[in-house]
Amino acid sequence: MTPGQFFFKHRSYTPIPLLLAVLILADTTWTSFLTGLTIMFLGESMRFWGVLYAGSATRTTGEVGAGRLVTDGPFAHVRNPLYVGNFLLSLGLTVMSRAWMPWMLLVFLFLFGIQYAFIVKEEEGFLAKQFGDQYAEYCQHVPRWILKIRGFTNSELSSPVFAKALRSERNTLQSALAVTLLMLIRWHLL
Repeated sequence: MTPGQFFFKHRSYTPIPLLLAVLILADTTWTSFLTGLTIMFLGESMRFWGVLYAGSATRTTGEVGAGRLVTDGPFAHVRNPLYVGNFLLSLGLTVMSRAWMPWMLLVFLFLFGIQYAFIVKEEEGFLAKQFGDQYAEYCQHVPRWILKIRGFTNSELSSPVFAKALRSERNTLQSALAVTLLMLIRWHLL
């Protein structure tokens, strides 16, 4: 198993140590809480937009795979909108907690960077094999991490279904709400 396969398979669990650290070490203020909550909202919005176009295929945790190359919606602006969303969700939580600032931010950036560098390398290798020239053209026009204002125009159109996306994203929404409530409890009761 390559590091990319390992991190892909366990990506739902690898943030738990950071989550525990920021909850235990939290030094939350109203400013950090509201700023972090705003960043988390932006992250979840980006994730939801991505799931709306990619569908529930984004929930696989076994092996990297794709039935089709999604190049519209947020994927027309950035190749990894769900991972950008994950970044913002985790960054928001880190800011919300205000634990060991600025050192915890550096720890978060380092750990996130390592994990997702391996995951994206694994996924891009698969997509290059699976979709060849179509994927190569897509990569030439759409950045990996930074949103491009003008979207990719050579896209196959998806059929987004809001209810399906909401069902698929339910676990992430519940987790974000639970973490926010835990942060409030930690802040006000301990």
